[in-house]
Amino acid sequence: MINRSLFEDTATAFTLKSDSELERAYFLFKMISHQPLVRIGTAATNFALKAHLPVEGLIRSTVFDHFCGGVNEEDCLSVIDKLYTEKVSSVLDYSVEGKEVENQFDDAVEKILKIINFCDEREAMPIVVFKPTGFGRFYLYQKKTEGKALTKSEEEEWNRIVGRFDAVCRLAKEKDVEVLIDGEESWMQDAADNLVEEMMRRYNKEVTIVYNTLQTYRWDRLDYLKQLHERAKQENFKIGMKIVRGAYMEKERERALEKNYESPICENKKATDDNFNASLRYILDHINDISIFIGTHNEESCYLAMELMEAYGIKKDDNNVWFGQLYGMSDHISFNLASDGYNVAKYIPFGPVKDVMPYLIRRAEENTSVAGQTSRELSLIKKERKRRKL
Repeated sequence: MINRSLFEDTATAFTLKSDSELERAYFLFKMISHQPLVRIGTAATNFALKAHLPVEGLIRSTVFDHFCGGVNEEDCLSVIDKLYTEKVSSVLDYSVEGKEVENQFDDAVEKILKIINFCDEREAMPIVVFKPTGFGRFYLYQKKTEGKALTKSEEEEWNRIVGRFDAVCRLAKEKDVEVLIDGEESWMQDAADNLVEEMMRRYNKEVTIVYNTLQTYRWDRLDYLKQLHERAKQENFKIGMKIVRGAYMEKERERALEKNYESPICENKKATDDNFNASLRYILDHINDISIFIGTHNEESCYLAMELMEAYGIKKDDNNVWFGQLYGMSDHISFNLASDGYNVAKYIPFGPVKDVMPYLIRRAEENTSVAGQTSRELSLIKKERKRRKL
């Protein structure tokens, strides 16, 4: 029987936080719990950065240091080593977004290759991650997804994207490092899916190296997974799948409305939860064919995964099953799962403060919009403060 009160253990959850870090977390989540404050704060921060006001120090000592590992990979080392003392691994996430130029895509590839070599030297870092649009223009993925013919120069550009994916997956295979490839907007995702599937064919023959992302707030994704599974069985390659609920819901719904097509998003939160859990169940039921990275802050989904693993006889430390949460959030899940013997990794965003701000703003906005997330964080922090005082 699994322990259904596992996530209530705040001593384990906050074991790495000093009293001052706990107070900072309390202050941040208290601020994030007020939607108007988040709106004002993000607008003021954007303005201050664009106007080159001296606010980077303030941002670093508050929100940046809570949710990010540092400005570069070396900066993150102390965080990585500290987490690993509690058996929590790290996934370094270079969180610079919205680039559009070829040399910036080449720089992003170099960064990921550097991180893979970095991982090779550290047991605490078994996984890397990148976004498809970190390696090529969104427009090109969209054009391919829509089935439109590329011009000759666009074909050459697309081939460079394929080359970037291949360089990363090939080195990852060589170094035995797993690669998570993030999901993005539905209107570019088919092209990304096809490219990731091609990488799975090449590099997932004996063990799983390449993972795609299943955004389960889309009602069509479980069907996609089942079809992919059929192809993988026929062509003899393994599937890697990170499952998440998803991050572009408002944007997806707005575009569907504007362009008058059926929204790809589940009709409500319950339908999304059901879809996530059905996908989880399907993968764990086919664990010999599909490896899973369970990216969730939802306690019920974590308990379900633990129950299914027990029912199917999957060992807690089986490398085909990983749990993942974001750095600075849901420590009660990450640290208690790791303490109980499960494979757990924290996503650790890093990059120059100015470049990582869009990521941090999205985090703050997501926290205000996910019902109960911030209040749960706050109640656990309060509980731990009380425990320490006693």
